[in-house]
This record gives sequence, C-alpha cells and structure tokens, in this order.
Amino acid sequence: MNVFRLEMWSPYVVGILIGLLNIATLIISDKALGASTSFAKTSGMIRKIFNKEKVEKNEYYLKVAPTIDWGWMLVVGIIIGAFISAKLSGAFEVIIVPNMWQAEISSSFFLRFIIAMFGGITLGIGARWAGGCTSGHGISGTAQLSILSWVAAICFFIGGIASALLIYGI
Repeated sequence: MNVFRLEMWSPYVVGILIGLLNIATLIISDKALGASTSFAKTSGMIRKIFNKEKVEKNEYYLKVAPTIDWGWMLVVGIIIGAFISAKLSGAFEVIIVPNMWQAEISSSFFLRFIIAMFGGITLGIGARWAGGCTSGHGISGTAQLSILSWVAAICFFIGGIASALLIYGI
C-alpha cells in the first residue's frame, strides 16, 4: 500500500505528524507554526509593487517585513503539497460549485464566489484581529499552553458548530 496514493489519511496519523512538525519548527526556527502572517506579508509584497514608500513607512510592515521567509514558503508548500496529494490519489478535480452547496444554497457560481470572497475577507480580518489563525492558535499556541490560544481554539469550535447548525439545521 502506497500512503501517498490514499485519498484520506488517518486523522490520528496526521495529528501526530503536525505535532512533530510543530516541534521541529519551534526547535529549528524558534517560531510558531502559523499561516495568517504569510497572507499579510503577501499583501505587503503586492502593495509594494504599487507604492513602495507607503509600505516602507507602514507601522505594521515595519514589524512584519513583507518578505519571503520560511513561513511564506510553508504556505506555498501546503498549496503545492495539496495539489500533488490530490493528483497522486486520483482525487483531483476542478469543482466550480460543490454538490452540497448546490443542494443547500444555490447552483449560482456568482453567489458562491461572492459568499466565498466575503468569508475569506472576514476570516482574514478575524485572523489579524485574533493575533493568528486556526493553525497558529489551535496548533502552536495551545501546544505552548497559551491561555489566549486555548480561548481562541474553543471559540473556533463554538463558531464552527453554530455555523453548521445555522446553515444545515442539524
């Protein structure tokens, strides 16, 4: 059996691997595992193309330089790794409007796109407001026994359950 050709891995195995990655990240780079800062850096790199001076004087970008670093490459690796995994397992397909979305909400691509954009923007704002994303708080922060990360992770679950109840009426 080739594990790289499986459509789905055991969540227990993946959880252990993510935990080991988190430990390795802390030991090697002395930084926590997370992704939202990479998205903020990307926005700074894009803004820099159009207005370099403004980015160089921006208070946030003075603290978090909009440069390519290991965290930024981690996000690129996640995207590339997901693509390779989907191709190897034979599960890769381009879906414009998922079946569940069509059945529960609408078959309109435009509506799906607008709601996805709204959700993505809201998620990005929330991640910056909370000082990190689900991976930063839920994986790295809780492993470091950060009270704020535990509160954030609990709120992620409460929000996810509430959203599922609202959308699907479970």
